[in-house]
Amino acid sequence: MGIETSVIVSQAGALLLREEAGLDLAGADPGAKLKAFFKKRGAQGRLKWFSNNDLAAPLASGSALKKTMVVCPCSMGTLARIASGVSGNLIERAADCVIKERGQLILVPRETPLSAIHLENMLKLARIGVVILPAMPAFYTHPKSVEEMVDFIAGKTLDSLGIENSLYKRWKTP
Repeated sequence: MGIETSVIVSQAGALLLREEAGLDLAGADPGAKLKAFFKKRGAQGRLKWFSNNDLAAPLASGSALKKTMVVCPCSMGTLARIASGVSGNLIERAADCVIKERGQLILVPRETPLSAIHLENMLKLARIGVVILPAMPAFYTHPKSVEEMVDFIAGKTLDSLGIENSLYKRWKTP
């Protein structure tokens, strides 16, 4: 859609990309690999890649103009550190900046089951306006593949950002 998008991949995220999507970010220029990966899937935005260790990146500053962020998937550890205001890496610091600048933060946890600690951290964040969008597929769409279930979560995330999409079937009264 031509939207400028900054991507930060954690070490655990890189493992997930390799195991679940077949994208190995090891070696030279992971940013170029990410661009090719997204382009192959039809993404037309302007992609910028930042190392999760780069605490000097523009996203680590409250004066950056970026006030919208999605953490997907969001581990319970990352969610807990964001809820506690701990900023040990760029993902956590950028999320902290979005919160303190009253931007829009969407966290997409996918762990199950959830403990009381997980739920308390999510509630703490939801109370300050963070959107908690669990990666739970809807079955009213009658998904026929994992890709359709992923598209549902991606579509709901885009909906939360106010970005029009047709990634999933909308609910219609039978």
